Amino acid sequence: MKAVLLNGYGGVEQLVYGDAPDPKPQVGEVLVKVAATSINPVDWKIRRGDMKAAMQMAFPAILGRDVAGTVVSLGPDTEGFKPGDRVMGLVNHAYAEFLVTKRETLTRIPGGLKTEDAAALPLVLTTGSQLIENGVQPKAGQSVLITGALGNVGRTAVYVAKQHGMQVIAGVRAHERKEAEFLHVDRIVAIDDEQGIASLGQVDAIADTVGHDVITKLTPYLRRGGVLASVLGKPPGVDEKDFQIRPVWAQPDARRLQQLAEAVASGGFSIPIAKRMKLSQAREAQSLAEKGGIGKILLLP
Repeated sequence: MKAVLLNGYGGVEQLVYGDAPDPKPQVGEVLVKVAATSINPVDWKIRRGDMKAAMQMAFPAILGRDVAGTVVSLGPDTEGFKPGDRVMGLVNHAYAEFLVTKRETLTRIPGGLKTEDAAALPLVLTTGSQLIENGVQPKAGQSVLITGALGNVGRTAVYVAKQHGMQVIAGVRAHERKEAEFLHVDRIVAIDDEQGIASLGQVDAIADTVGHDVITKLTPYLRRGGVLASVLGKPPGVDEKDFQIRPVWAQPDARRLQQLAEAVASGGFSIPIAKRMKLSQAREAQSLAEKGGIGKILLLP
């Protein structure tokens, strides 16, 4: 099969489109023909070596956490799907024509959702929901500031927090305030503006997808005993603070992914797709995504 191989840490030149062994499903595994995968920040962070202290790689490696495609075959003693089923999931090694994954990482693609479009969903839906449900641990009526609310993880977090009855404050850049109105949140705050931050008042929780110095400016507005949940790990300088800190790292949850994908399919919220590129263009796609200012990029084998 064709795949994108990461030959070592470094720039996009380490990504090489070429031949790789055909994967074969073992017990409890499913062989999927990939219709599409998508670019996520974790992809280029792994490529650059940012995560090698926590995640050792054996090269050549195949990146890619999102998959949407069709079932080709099942490993021995594996049930739950049949050949031809449209599936999606949070997996590994998705920059390829085929992949093998544990059955429990996959769920069916809802009707009304195109197969390749589903590839934009698994990691961001899983991360956004777990940021709220595992990190914030929401209670109806509590207030939560969601930073980067117009990002794909942020959009999911907004939807999930609203479903739990929270008072949702969308933290966005000042020039994004108008665009953020479609999120239908309780408040919109410009978190790149000193006056916007000063207008925040006390909040029960912060669900952070931005990090950097922004979170340092926001934590004084978190009430005593509140929660800072972050998908970027524990920020520096918070050890002596009087609030709880809960880093969140996404773990596969096919059942929750199914529920949220159905919400996307029915128009409950959206994850915009900015660009569709060939898998062989992975270098260019990662370069574009790494620069920022662009939405989801799909890679199509």
